[in-house]
Amino acid sequence: MKRISILGSTGSIGRSTLSIVESYPDRFEVVALAAGRNVQLAFEQAQRWKPRLISLTLERDAEELGKRLTDSGLGATKVVNGTAGTVAVAQHPDADFVVSAIVGIAGLEATYAAVCAGKTVGLANKECMVAAGEIITAEARRQCKPILPIDSEHNAVHQCLRAGKMDEVRRIWLTASGGPFLNTPQSRFRSITPGEALNHPTWKMGRRISIDSATLMNKGFEVIEACRLFNVPPSQVEVIVHPQSTIHSMVEFIDGSIVAQFSVTDMRLPILYALTYPERVASEMTFPVMDLRHLEFAPADMKKFPCLRLAYEAAEVGGTKTVALNAADEIAVAAFLDGCIRFDEIPQVIANVLNETKPVKLSSISQVLAADSEARRMASARVELLGPRSAPTSVLQKES
Repeated sequence: MKRISILGSTGSIGRSTLSIVESYPDRFEVVALAAGRNVQLAFEQAQRWKPRLISLTLERDAEELGKRLTDSGLGATKVVNGTAGTVAVAQHPDADFVVSAIVGIAGLEATYAAVCAGKTVGLANKECMVAAGEIITAEARRQCKPILPIDSEHNAVHQCLRAGKMDEVRRIWLTASGGPFLNTPQSRFRSITPGEALNHPTWKMGRRISIDSATLMNKGFEVIEACRLFNVPPSQVEVIVHPQSTIHSMVEFIDGSIVAQFSVTDMRLPILYALTYPERVASEMTFPVMDLRHLEFAPADMKKFPCLRLAYEAAEVGGTKTVALNAADEIAVAAFLDGCIRFDEIPQVIANVLNETKPVKLSSISQVLAADSEARRMASARVELLGPRSAPTSVLQKES
């Protein structure tokens, strides 16, 4: 029986993880949950799974949940809140495995705490690896504990790597759908609206990740994550556009062999793989192989999508540069969605912050958080200089 804690239990990855637990009740037990701000769903999850500990973001929400649990005869579940509460979930002494699925930098401290506590971590938070991957992976190596990727591309790489040794790897190929603007002329980018950018042709995702997919920054983050998870330089990680999104990733070995992983597009599969590794257990998530009729591949255009180029440049330096990349992107994407800057100004904001950020190696999470705060300040200042004057007219009319 594997006992798990889930950071981000009310999000899509958290809910999918609980779905896997429900499907394999003889294999998994839920020990602790970090549930964010959704009090009602946290209450339902506590009723269903009866964890020893549950954390919410806000103190008032924790107090409300605690009262509801006590009134329902579930007072044995301890309720905590804030960053300290999330860390307590990550480090719960009864947990063997921690699923890290809190979106953004908010999940960083708890994820690092889980690694420091000697937990095996299933990682679905790419921002943690982008901002502090050097620190997190170094600690995981010291603890002799694996970080198992849940993100579908890196999970696919992990599976492909079982075909050979790391010193036999020539190249890791990360596939990209190309986003909604794969065939859109770059000359049109200045007039792209948030509605257009959010309309991904393949996936239904959150707002930030949808915009990151449209700029290819999401794939840039995945390049950095791959470098840190698999301890390879950026020159060994290549992005290839694959609009069908059938193949999730490939690994090319030095003898010329290429191993590819494809499967149904269901996040429960990589979650199940991570939770049961090194075993493989039977599931009903089968792929209809006869549907494989037409697969397209093309090189990624880093001139048209400069965010990808900026990610590679930050990956080469590491430290404060990758922290700044993530922070500036989050501010720029939010500004675009709010109609304050144009789509084509997202990479401009990020490039400006990267140019202003001095390259410094970081050795602690507190240093990472300080660098993150400074990069956000610089990005916000740059957005303010650009101002709403540059947003597409259609966006401003819709929001007025």
